[in-house]
Amino acid sequence: MRTNANTAIVQPPTTNQPQRQTAKEAIAANVKALIEQIEAGQSDALTVYLNAMSRFHNYSFGNILEIARQKPDATRVAGMYAWNQLGRRVKKGERGIRILAPIIGVKRKPKEEAEKDITKQNQPVLVGFRNAYVFDISQTDGAELPAMREITGDVGENRERLIAFIEKQGIELEFNERIAPALGISYGGKIVLLPGQSKAEEFSTLVHELAHEMLHKADRRTATTKVVRETEAEAIAFVVGKAVGLETGTASADYIQLYHGNASLLAESLEVIQQASAVILTALEPPRKEATHEQHEDLTAAS
Repeated sequence: MRTNANTAIVQPPTTNQPQRQTAKEAIAANVKALIEQIEAGQSDALTVYLNAMSRFHNYSFGNILEIARQKPDATRVAGMYAWNQLGRRVKKGERGIRILAPIIGVKRKPKEEAEKDITKQNQPVLVGFRNAYVFDISQTDGAELPAMREITGDVGENRERLIAFIEKQGIELEFNERIAPALGISYGGKIVLLPGQSKAEEFSTLVHELAHEMLHKADRRTATTKVVRETEAEAIAFVVGKAVGLETGTASADYIQLYHGNASLLAESLEVIQQASAVILTALEPPRKEATHEQHEDLTAAS
């Protein structure tokens, strides 16, 4: 269920002017650093990752249902040849997941038609389907699949403060392994995270999904594209992560480029990124300690 608190969270931080200006400058500097990473092009890690992912096919809806029926816990499937190309081997005794693969034939044009246009002599046509077998990554051994750069660092008490802020907005937080391979999903009033992530990765994922809740669950969702939404959410995760001391490397830039985001789009969203980042960073500030009775007496005596 969607919560009305989503629109209420995006407010300027309630701090005095000098503090807000300093925070704004820090956020702008981090966004500038992210833009520079994106303008530098794809990182080596992203290039290797994309090359590996190109070996996996997009399966039809029918085949997706077949895979889910035969192996409900499957997360990444490919044929034996594709696994071999990725440096992995199917374990002995593993049973393949049966799917239907198309059989493509060639329809030859009559000789007189072919002579008119030699570039269109033959035409590929679907002849039928055959049984084919794929295997989930859990059925294989070998080299680790290439991955994009991970986020590292110590989040300290920021995790608890972030969760408290989310709960204060009336947003439910749940951990569920069924969302794999996604790390997190925002449903509008509810965030679901994949359990087992490192503290740094979990924090960054949580900020990313919170950004979706703050910015992309109301009227603005229909006014933006998925590329814009993912770019904004990941930029906010980058800014907040950098502010609390996480080592992000090119992880956020890689993610944004994976969704075809670019520096120009990021610059256009600068204002909303700055505003949402400032709100989250304000929520992460440690509570101010009130002066104790002894401190009050010392101050009185000194005056």
